[in-house]
Amino acid sequence: MDPEFAEVSDHDVTTITCVCGNTVSGEGLIQANAQGIPVHSGGNTPVPAGLAEWPEDEDLYTLCPSCGRVYSDTVVEETGTAPVALRVDVAHAPVAEAIRVHWELNA
Repeated sequence: MDPEFAEVSDHDVTTITCVCGNTVSGEGLIQANAQGIPVHSGGNTPVPAGLAEWPEDEDLYTLCPSCGRVYSDTVVEETGTAPVALRVDVAHAPVAEAIRVHWELNA
């Protein structure tokens, strides 16, 4: 099976147009860890239940909460391409719960 690629401009993860058509300005994209779990970006505040800790190595990914495709930020920034790194189930725990917590914190 051939890899899927999202559209991206200028090596910038904020310009990803997911394979499903979702964008940052559409339904939104979420920073995640290597397992596709949304990460907590609240600085020194405790990590809310459901979210993953911000990776110490800054190895971040971008999750499409609409379809579950996950893109490596490093690959996007280095190559200017956005291959799908993995897919996660956005309808069930733990990802669904983390997405809900993320949107509540960022509402």
